This record gives sequence, C-alpha cells and structure tokens, in this order.
Amino acid sequence: MSLTVWSNHLLRPDAAEMFRQRLTARGGRLIQSDKSSASVLAAGASDPSLAEADIAYGQPDPGDVINCPRLKWVALSTAGYTRYEREDFRTAMQQRGTVVTNASGVFADPCAQQMLAGMLGLVRNLPVQLRNQDGPRAWRYHEDRFTATVLTGATVLLLGYGAIGRRLAQLLAPFGGRVIAYRRSPRGDEGVETVTDAGLVAALAAADHVVSILPDSPATREFMNAARFAQMKRGARFYNVGRGTTVDQDALIAALESGHLAGACLDVMEPEPLPPDHPLWRAPNCYLTCHIAGGTGDQDEKLITHFLENLARFETGVGLVDRIF
Repeated sequence: MSLTVWSNHLLRPDAAEMFRQRLTARGGRLIQSDKSSASVLAAGASDPSLAEADIAYGQPDPGDVINCPRLKWVALSTAGYTRYEREDFRTAMQQRGTVVTNASGVFADPCAQQMLAGMLGLVRNLPVQLRNQDGPRAWRYHEDRFTATVLTGATVLLLGYGAIGRRLAQLLAPFGGRVIAYRRSPRGDEGVETVTDAGLVAALAAADHVVSILPDSPATREFMNAARFAQMKRGARFYNVGRGTTVDQDALIAALESGHLAGACLDVMEPEPLPPDHPLWRAPNCYLTCHIAGGTGDQDEKLITHFLENLARFETGVGLVDRIF
C-alpha cells in the first residue's frame, strides 16, 4: 500500500532518518511540514500540504484535518488530545471513518515511574534532605529519620485510569497496598478496585496518596478544588501528572500551608511555563518538575516505533493501538 504521511513533528536527526528510511522501504512518502515543532506539546500551525496526505502524524491543526477528507488516519504524538476533543472534529472523523490515535503507550511508563519516584521521595523525606544539602547542610537526623514512612501497605487513589494509571498500578503492586481507580464510566476491565462519583468522597478520605492523571476538559477543570482537598485525610499527599487545569492551585497551596496535606509533587501546572514568581514555587512541601514526566532520551525513537507498528496494523486492517475514536 503506497501511503503519503504528513508530519509536523520535528524529530531528532537519528529518529528522523529512521522514520524516512522505514517509511520509504514500505513504499510510503513523507511530507515534512515546514511548520514543524520539536515539542509534542505545541499546537500545530495550519499547513496546506496536509491536503496531500493519507495519514497525519504529530499535532495537525484540527481545522485542517476537518477540511482534508483524504485523511484516513490521524496519529497524534501526545497522550493528551484536548485540542481535538471538539464535537465538530469528532463528528467529522466518525462520519468519514478517519481513525484517530494517540501515543499514550509511549508515555505511560515514564509518567508512571515519575509518580512512583515522587511517592517514594516524599515518604522517605528525600526532597527536604536534598534541599538541605544545597542549603544549610544541617544534620537533620531527628527531623527526617523519625518522620519518614514507607509506601508498603499504603492506599493510593488514581484519578483517571488510562495507560498511565494502569502502568502505575502495576508498579505499585509489589508494595502490597490498596490501589483505587476513579473513573466516571468504568469498563469492568480495570483489574483494581474502582469507584465512580458516588464513591469518590470515601476514596479521597481513605487515600494516603492521591494521583491525578486527569486530562483537561470542561468536566475536569479544577476537579481537585478546596472541597476535595478537604475530603483528603490529614497528612495525605497529592500528585499531578495529568494537566494543570484540573487543579485549583490556590486551594492546593492553602491545603499545604495549613498542614492538611503533607506534600505535593506536580509535573504539570497552569500556566506553563510557570512564572518564577508564582506562589507554587514557594508553597511548603511542594515539589515541581517542568512537565518532564513523559520524557526519555529516546522519546523520538519510541514515538516513531509506536507509529510504524501502528502503520503495519493499519495496512493489514488490524485494530490500532491507542485508538481514541
């Protein structure tokens, strides 16, 4: 099958060469947009060359996709797809049978490991010890040895249960604790204890660690608000690897300042980049990373491998991995 693939993902040179060679070997053609970006988080600019493509890879402009009836498959280079979660976009794709996938399988393991690292770091008092080394270098023996805990037997609530949540649940299994997944519409295949809105208050109250993996949408914006932080048990810890818009950050800061929450690890904030004078940087026991959780040194190679494996499925009519709709 001779297919034309359009891409606006500016890959690293080795990955770009691998992409071109493997696509050419299959008889395919690659159009590299002159408006490409190296950031998978950047919204794609409108590009008329998309009209020549059978497949779009990266972050194509949603309006362009709607107006390109030739497209058979849109392969997003991100796990999130908020900018494509539009009624007109979904309707157009479904009416003409265009498949849309994301790359959540690529980012699941690094994001899950980042959250596990955050949990282990907080229970073992590692952030304060590391800050101490860069600061006063006091011998914090009593302060940190006798306030440390372990992850063993802890209750972890996962807000959202897609690829990242499933992988994190697997990583948590050896600690022998309780994992609870929150989903508005459970599918029955979660494999862990699952709650809906009706059980959320009780789950928040039971959790030692609450991990938000929620995407940005009208239903999730400021999902974690003052009321829900108050429902968490005193001394619990909060983590966010979903989207910054899902958290009322003022309410989180207040919960940390009051001591109700013992700590937080955030990889996503609102806005991004977070301004240097933003109060989150100074919130007590709040540790920030700059939206790096999904990243690895071989991210581009993994993304292209993910795409090419899905391309083989597409060419043979097998169901695609990470299909959205």
